[in-house]
Amino acid sequence: MPAKQRNRPGKSGKAAGRDEGPAPKTVARNRRARHEYDILETFECGIALRGGEVKSLRAGQVQLQDAYARVDDGEVWLHGAHIAPYEYSNGFGLVDPDRPRKLLLHREQIDELAGRVAQQSLTLVPLSIYFTEGRAKLELALARGRRLYDKRHAIAARDASREAERAIKEYGGR
Repeated sequence: MPAKQRNRPGKSGKAAGRDEGPAPKTVARNRRARHEYDILETFECGIALRGGEVKSLRAGQVQLQDAYARVDDGEVWLHGAHIAPYEYSNGFGLVDPDRPRKLLLHREQIDELAGRVAQQSLTLVPLSIYFTEGRAKLELALARGRRLYDKRHAIAARDASREAERAIKEYGGR
């Protein structure tokens, strides 16, 4: 006789037979990253935040444009991200808006990232910050920088695909 399945608190919704919750709320995107880099692989990681930084994130007061991540002493740190101070916090909750923030990943993921960045001369680039189940998450990409001719080729390919879609839509609807 098969064992009876139970819904356990703390288990994921798929294992317990429930559907997934609402879609993640995106706070900020690094739109330049997809233009400047070839994205090879993405990782979801948590962010260690202090004080009113979470409220500033919820208000959308974050910039990822010049941000990057680096592996230092077995930990991954986010550099260059600007999270504006929460306007209603007083002296206790204030932190430096441009300080490095620790990214929360599993040990195996950190080791993999450190090895690939060192051997293949890749870069860790943040793509977006979003909230899922009330927790701030960062989408981190393992990327290779594009050269100018690669960027031009990518733009030309994107324009050609748009023209093809327009032509299909124009002649397919008749």
